[in-house]
Amino acid sequence: MDRERLIALILLFFEDVTKYYGSTTEITEGIVTDIENIDANLTTWNLSEFVLVRSAYRHTGNKFMLEGKGLYYEMAAEKIIGLKELGRNNFEFIEQYSENVYRITKLKFHYKY
Repeated sequence: MDRERLIALILLFFEDVTKYYGSTTEITEGIVTDIENIDANLTTWNLSEFVLVRSAYRHTGNKFMLEGKGLYYEMAAEKIIGLKELGRNNFEFIEQYSENVYRITKLKFHYKY
């Protein structure tokens, strides 16, 4: 996917994310070193669940953020190299932090509509 299309998809996602406010939200985050061959045994995974109350773009630092009670999560806008819709209300972001360090962020919204 070219960078221009990716940026358009990211902006569309964050413009539309307000519809999920009040929804239970799952964030599954993984740190991987081989994005082409993700091995669950060699990946560090974290799972958080919260009710989404706010999202924003933080100009200082160029970050997208999601917030719920007791949780604040950011993604570095300039490091996002991939965005996929995995299913209904289910998304995956990939950030690249160095030549071989990636963060996968999977967002699943338990949306009533």
